[in-house]
Amino acid sequence: MKKILVLGGSGMLGAPVARRLLADGYDVRLLARDPEKVQAMFGPDFEIVAGDAADGASLEKALAGCDGVHISIGGPAQAICAQKVAALAPGLALERISYISGATVVEQNSWFPMTAQKLKAEEAIRACGQPFTIFCPTWPMEQLPRFVRDGQPLVIGDQPVPFHWFAASDLARMVSAAYGRVEAANKKIFIHGPAALTIPAAVESYCQIFHPEVEQVPVMPIEAARSMAQSTGNEMLGFFAELMAYFEKVHEPGDPATAARPGDPWGGSAAIPGTSACDGSR
Repeated sequence: MKKILVLGGSGMLGAPVARRLLADGYDVRLLARDPEKVQAMFGPDFEIVAGDAADGASLEKALAGCDGVHISIGGPAQAICAQKVAALAPGLALERISYISGATVVEQNSWFPMTAQKLKAEEAIRACGQPFTIFCPTWPMEQLPRFVRDGQPLVIGDQPVPFHWFAASDLARMVSAAYGRVEAANKKIFIHGPAALTIPAAVESYCQIFHPEVEQVPVMPIEAARSMAQSTGNEMLGFFAELMAYFEKVHEPGDPATAARPGDPWGGSAAIPGTSACDGSR
């Protein structure tokens, strides 16, 4: 496998994957709506193709000559993108499709729109008949700065559920390693970090390091956030309030003990710590 297309390569989780793939010897192509901006972000060693990941013609052009494709796109566009990639994949004989889903993406949580979109994306990828690896990471540590605005932290909801936070660089290493492993094909892999923290505890730990002036992390009740979002017309706050309500109700599947100890989720001899694998069945 030589060339891999990364969709969503300029994002929080996509960019580390693109850079790690290049460092590991792959040719990396990125699809971008603003190719000049993305080229400046990544440098001359990356091939940039202009286009939109939700557009079939753009995807067909970007996929030409590629051996694999990594999908790291959020929002409603991810299901559309995955379905279009899946439709094109058999004709291109792709050696691997990888997709970033989520640790809580299981059928019993399909009542939440974001989870339903990811389940649609997973199903399309599974059904296309090409080898796939679906990664299901929990909360990335890179999200923590988003809980602090202008030096002021805020958590919405009590958030009593602990999650095993991971680093984006570790996810990138796992994705790149999967492309070189036959054993990683047709797997759904849950990714946990080594230790579990609730969202308030994780934000507090982040503030202790980067904002030591913060004495306490305030908590806004979910209903108060919903009311404020409605009265101010703040759609982003409204979405975040619903997202936090979701994470108060769900838990991580997978085995944290397996994810936290060195081991080989592909069943071979090389150790790739920090993962927990299942065969993709639910």
